[in-house]
Amino acid sequence: MSRATTVRAVLAAAVLLVSVFITLTMSPRLGLDLQGGTRMVLQAKDSGSAKADRESTDRTLEVLRQRIDSLGVAEPALTRSGEDRIVVELPDVQDPRQAADVIGKTAQLGFHAVQGSGTGTGAHTTLPDEQGTPLALGPERLSGAGVKDATAQFDAQQGAGWTVSLDFHKDAGKQWQRLTGDAACNPPGDQQRRVAIVLDGKVISSPQVDPSVGCSVGLPSGSTQITGSFSADEARDLALLIKGGALPVPVEIVEQRTVGPTLGAAAIDASARAALIGAAATALFITFVYRLFGALAAVALAAYGVISYAALVALGVTLTLPGLAGFVLAIGMAVDANVLVFERAREEYADRRNRSLRSALTAGFRNAWSAVADSNVTTLIAAALLFFLGAGPVKGFGVTLGIGVLASMFSALVIARALTELAAGSRFVNDYRSVNGIGRPGRVRTWLNARDPQLFRSPRRWLMMSGAVVLLAVSGILVRGVDLGVEFTGGRLMEYSTSRTVDVETARDAIAAAGFDDAEVTTADDRDLSVRTGKLDNDGEHALRSALAEVGGETTKVRDELIGPSLGDELRRNALIALGVAVFVQLAYLAARFRWTFAVASVGALVHDVIVLVGAFAWLGRPVDGIFLAALLTVIGYSVNDSVVVFDRVRELWARNRRSPVADVANRAVLQTVPRTVNTGMGALFILVALAVLGGDSLADFALALLIGICVGTYSSVLTAVPAALLLERSSKAPPPARKRAPKRGAAAGRTRRDPADNGARV
Repeated sequence: MSRATTVRAVLAAAVLLVSVFITLTMSPRLGLDLQGGTRMVLQAKDSGSAKADRESTDRTLEVLRQRIDSLGVAEPALTRSGEDRIVVELPDVQDPRQAADVIGKTAQLGFHAVQGSGTGTGAHTTLPDEQGTPLALGPERLSGAGVKDATAQFDAQQGAGWTVSLDFHKDAGKQWQRLTGDAACNPPGDQQRRVAIVLDGKVISSPQVDPSVGCSVGLPSGSTQITGSFSADEARDLALLIKGGALPVPVEIVEQRTVGPTLGAAAIDASARAALIGAAATALFITFVYRLFGALAAVALAAYGVISYAALVALGVTLTLPGLAGFVLAIGMAVDANVLVFERAREEYADRRNRSLRSALTAGFRNAWSAVADSNVTTLIAAALLFFLGAGPVKGFGVTLGIGVLASMFSALVIARALTELAAGSRFVNDYRSVNGIGRPGRVRTWLNARDPQLFRSPRRWLMMSGAVVLLAVSGILVRGVDLGVEFTGGRLMEYSTSRTVDVETARDAIAAAGFDDAEVTTADDRDLSVRTGKLDNDGEHALRSALAEVGGETTKVRDELIGPSLGDELRRNALIALGVAVFVQLAYLAARFRWTFAVASVGALVHDVIVLVGAFAWLGRPVDGIFLAALLTVIGYSVNDSVVVFDRVRELWARNRRSPVADVANRAVLQTVPRTVNTGMGALFILVALAVLGGDSLADFALALLIGICVGTYSSVLTAVPAALLLERSSKAPPPARKRAPKRGAAAGRTRRDPADNGARV
């Protein structure tokens, strides 16, 4: 066993041991869409006295943190997003009305001297008191920022019911004493003996200063109560608002998502089943195709699952529903590097009959490296775009996909290589070609070599077929239209589960009778209803759910998504930016790594895939939302991945045969890479079919988009990108690619080592 193999084996064992330890001792951090709860995005707004910038948003966040801590929510999370947004996550909160009322109020509290009833003039402000009587208020004498503490109490002795007791800071206490002392100079019963307490522009209480308080003496701090016929909850909420302090700037809820715990648990169970069944099918498939080496790759695939999961847990990545789907999908895509290596090793073994199994395997890893690196970089680009330009749970998908790509490269290039090199050293494995898996060319390669089809005698024919498919997709977009999800249009989408069977018409009539005429009602089965409306607040949602309960019995909210119109416009704009940036970045990378003709052809195939996928969803009437965007960007990475593998082989073969017509070179390259394309695609399809069948409604559209995208991307990378590159090469005057220089021999090249299993071959 060589030193390099020993190092790989030790490194693989160390990483696996650490990963197993992390898996057994640490728990994943679940997003709210998996554990259940409410997520809000608050937009800070400019006010007359303050601007919504980073500093004021940070102060607002701290005030909100105090308020939410007082609500008693377990492990809430508050983070600033950008300059003027705050993300609030409240685990296990299913009814967000109370939380929204408390955290959304500006709580601008002020204490004013009352000038008397009337309209008020000059600097006076006229507001109605608790009974609706107009009060002329003087300028604010004391703000709510001076309040040290506020406590809700039940006053049974005075018969005032629930009240809020106030305690002021030192300087504010003196101001309060002067304010009440000035009011006490007026006779009892006079309007001007009252002190108005104003919250958010509304007089919540205007008590008379007690007759026992002398003129200019006033009330000391700690002996003040706010009365106003409060209920227990109202008193507690008011005390909470006052104690938490006033928000530096007003805030508006621009996004709100509520997920029931049953939906998250079902999604985890469904994804786990899909992962196990899909991974088992993938492992059986690669074992059938590559025999012993395929079985060892399946072992590396299992190791990949442990390593990537441990990385997610160790890094504290929040695992969301799209992220969970990305984790499952990456299992199927992780076989790509192994397939590339094994197919190259098959070629090396078949081309040089006197080559040993180990040297053929080493050459396979060496020759496949550039295609493995390029194809994984394109997927990492897509993952980075999802993270930086995506929103909410889509970011989690980008992180999961990126970690999956890196973990898959480690499992293929370190773990699988160590296992296969150890096996290649066995005499039994070397002697029996049918056992090792790379000693024979494979059925697909044998079939293609026997027929040797000439695919690119007429490149325009393939492009015309691709154009027809694009035309069909565009007609679907124009005729059926694109059903943009609530994320891109704004509005509210709610899903309910009822205890009794309710048909759509009955549910629609009940909702319309409650005043929601514009609501769109659909159903997945007799007891699951989906309702989509325009602008709807939390009280309106509660009324809508009550209307459904009248016809459906006990009605449970499964999911609730509210997107403000401004945020919907922003998300729609960011989606277009993400697609544009994806196309540009992939073009730039491919142009740097390949010829410009190859880069333009690959990006053309990429655009073809995007249009076809959007058109397919238009014809099927499926929603285009943030999850679809995640699938679309993944398809872009996959499509470019396939094109990279084909063009990498074209470049290699053309450099060896610079005088050969490029069409002949492309034909050979495609025939040589088709086995890899088919086998990799099958590995991903097993996972996606399992997700589509077992993943439930939450993942069905995601899996469907990827199924369509991978099939279309596999076609376009061969029959759209290559013909387009051939036509571009006809007009290009660039010379064929230069052949790579062979390594120097002799002392300058260093010593070579004879492989004992190789009959004269050098490695």
